[in-house]
Amino acid sequence: MFIQAKTQLHTIRDLLRFAVSQFNQANLFFGHGSATAYDEAVYLILHTLHLPLDQLEPFLDAHLTSGEQAQVLSIIERRIVEKKPAAYLTNEAWLGDYRFYIDERVIVPRSFIAELLQTQLSPWIADADEVSSALDLCTGSGCLAILMAHVFENAKIDALDISTQALEVAAKNVADYGLSERINLIQSDLFTELSERRYDLIISNPPYVNAESMGALPQEYKHEPDNALASGNDGLDATRIILQTAAKHLTEQGVLVVEIGHNRDALEQAFPQTPFTWLETSAGDEFVFLLMRDQLNL
Repeated sequence: MFIQAKTQLHTIRDLLRFAVSQFNQANLFFGHGSATAYDEAVYLILHTLHLPLDQLEPFLDAHLTSGEQAQVLSIIERRIVEKKPAAYLTNEAWLGDYRFYIDERVIVPRSFIAELLQTQLSPWIADADEVSSALDLCTGSGCLAILMAHVFENAKIDALDISTQALEVAAKNVADYGLSERINLIQSDLFTELSERRYDLIISNPPYVNAESMGALPQEYKHEPDNALASGNDGLDATRIILQTAAKHLTEQGVLVVEIGHNRDALEQAFPQTPFTWLETSAGDEFVFLLMRDQLNL
């Protein structure tokens, strides 16, 4: 099929149609930045050809050189054969307008907290300029810490992760954004290395996949680090520790924001006395909760 493609497909339009057909035939899973085979094909083709990612139409009927065609067919084939998320093939991921370096040392960023930060977490944070210290717990690639640095311009930010390899990726992203003086990277198993530090804001997108779901994950997820996904039988191991410990690391009016995937029902059953505020995201109000310091450890 790919041998025929080299002689019969000449334009971006040709290659886009071919890629969508091949992706659908291969039953690929799209959950790491693209929602459909079409979206993923558009992204991979434009990225490979170094074209603007938001400008497909002007280039659809452009003829490719043999070298360009070979590069596009190669990345299409790799996506099918290796079943890696596109972000690992291109070494980049996007959260809104922000681009991040990504490789298999970290999960592919896809947090609802990123969109919530666009509102500066109002009304729970009355004045973004008053946030002087913030923590990104389980930072991975450092993407949420970097977004916080842009949203809360007066904040010094600690970004921690248990994985030294993840922190290597985070360090590259922090440096790329020129934020090394504002974002402090810490190797820590959740709060263990923080001593008595306190923060006006703690955000976390911790591991939250339960054991049953881990066993049924599509192949694409198996390229991501297990310890960034799995969190015990019910997916709440990390979240329990956060709820039990966060209060002593928050300032008096401090705010905690945590993403928990599809675990809302399980969490509310496990903590029936905790007055969670569920934040509205583009996918609904089941995925991210907020608590003030005085609502913790009731």
